[in-house]
Amino acid sequence: QVQLVESGGGLVQAGGSLRLSCVASGQRFASYGMGWFRQAPGKEREFVATINWSGAKTSYSPSVQGRFSIFRDNDRNTLYLQLNNLDTSDTAIYYCAGRPLGFGEPSQFSAGYDTWGQGTQVTVSP
Repeated sequence: QVQLVESGGGLVQAGGSLRLSCVASGQRFASYGMGWFRQAPGKEREFVATINWSGAKTSYSPSVQGRFSIFRDNDRNTLYLQLNNLDTSDTAIYYCAGRPLGFGEPSQFSAGYDTWGQGTQVTVSP
């Protein structure tokens, strides 16, 4: 089982951009379906984006479609989330998550993952 460590969060003004990274330890990252989720204060954790093992298939929440981009580099054992045109409503702790799926499709539900990072805070100011 891999371990996941996120980085790249911070404070940014509305309209700005950030790139989050999620580095996986272990040898099996390429077999993992991966996802990004976020949790704002007082709210439940919500789906942001998913990506399959090869990076060829992605899915996005309607709230981030067209602004965020998920991609991965299996040679570097790293998952990314590019956040563009940020809004104050994007303020949250962002988590990467994974599950060994082989060719299977990653879930848009948090219950579909068995490995989580510790989270990275993204704060968007007006």
